[in-house]
Amino acid sequence: MLKVYGYAASINVRKVLWACEELSLAYEREDWGGAFRSTSEPAFRALNPVGMVPVIDDGGTIVWESNTIVRYLATSRGRTDLLPSDPALRARVEQWMDWQASDFNNSWRPVLQGLVRKNPAFQDPAVIEASAKLFSSMVGIVDEELAKTGAYITGQQFTLADIVIGLSLHRWRSIPMTRPDYRHVARYYDLLLERKGFVRYGRDAGP
Repeated sequence: MLKVYGYAASINVRKVLWACEELSLAYEREDWGGAFRSTSEPAFRALNPVGMVPVIDDGGTIVWESNTIVRYLATSRGRTDLLPSDPALRARVEQWMDWQASDFNNSWRPVLQGLVRKNPAFQDPAVIEASAKLFSSMVGIVDEELAKTGAYITGQQFTLADIVIGLSLHRWRSIPMTRPDYRHVARYYDLLLERKGFVRYGRDAGP
């Protein structure tokens, strides 16, 4: 059986769990990271040398990095609806996934650490405000794209890109900060709520 290493509240672990739901994959999960077992332990570093969750063991195939994991799972199960085999269509999905893992992720760290996790190292009000504004501006980019597609982030078809973008939007909605009213994002969020994986691992999982 597929094994997932990582604590369930992690946004990156939740990407994997939501993907498993979309793929109807049974799995076992073992708590690592966060308040659980340290990812610096040798047992974990043997799985992932950079010491980050999530990691999966798929019948002896070890994969780490959340977006890589969900791509691997979809590809290995032949789910071209979630990750197309056509190079142009696949690139459209992967560009949003890569953007989420880089620019989008980096925008929210100070405001999340400051307002939600109460990290003493992130209590500068100016830094928190700047992060909140940057995060919302990134969501504005998503809103503009959703206005064009009228459905999901890459078009009419739900893909892996919607898993990573959807979880990021949940994080944006869950942080106690002032947010612009993005009409297309609100519509998209309601659309994602029709999916069991998002209800189970997105909305209800907290920030």
